[in-house]
Amino acid sequence: MELIPVVDLMAGAVVRGMRGDRARYRPIESALCAGSDPATMAGKLVSHCAATTLYVADLDAIMRASPQWSALESLLAALPQTVRLWLDAGFADADRAAAVIARLAGADAALQQRVIPVFGTESLASLSAAADCLALPGAVLSLDRRAGHALDPAGLHERPERWPERVIAMTLDQVGADAGPDLAGIARLRSLKQGLCPYGAGSIRHAADLDAARAAGAAGWLVASALHDGRIPPA
Repeated sequence: MELIPVVDLMAGAVVRGMRGDRARYRPIESALCAGSDPATMAGKLVSHCAATTLYVADLDAIMRASPQWSALESLLAALPQTVRLWLDAGFADADRAAAVIARLAGADAALQQRVIPVFGTESLASLSAAADCLALPGAVLSLDRRAGHALDPAGLHERPERWPERVIAMTLDQVGADAGPDLAGIARLRSLKQGLCPYGAGSIRHAADLDAARAAGAAGWLVASALHDGRIPPA
């Protein structure tokens, strides 16, 4: 199972997620390093986890503001060439995702392939837009939920035939909750589509939770708080 460290960006800084209540997010305080600089924190997280994938949520972009270009560019430049960047920047259509990746990677074809768009159901307004987005190479779908309800204008949660190979069970209430991984959610996704690679997010308390997620069939898990609090040992 792949351990994927998470960077939540807001106003140019790394912030700590709190049950999806973005008004409560504050600059991170981490055992890994001082400060909340995105490039520095990304490097520390990747090194600590020996990660080959880093998940970045640009919360300014998700909340319909402009992407945080300076933070994203410095973060991407700091990553080793062996690390992929899964980027959720509130993409509502395929053209926007392609434009953001093109600006970040420029003409570097290898770098373009390392930036993988994550499409959150909270940002996809229609099935037609979703179809174009999920047809992009390597696209990842985030099935967003809050308070037991799907955030899903396009109705993708109940259309597994539309899902790509990689899907994230993104229950926002679980972010920073330390309640234990949602293993039932992983089992449900696996039952809905054969051959799916389901990823979980949030509520990892310790290494034993990662073992349980692996045993439940998760392809990977997105983790932040347990890393910053020193509850997951270095790889």
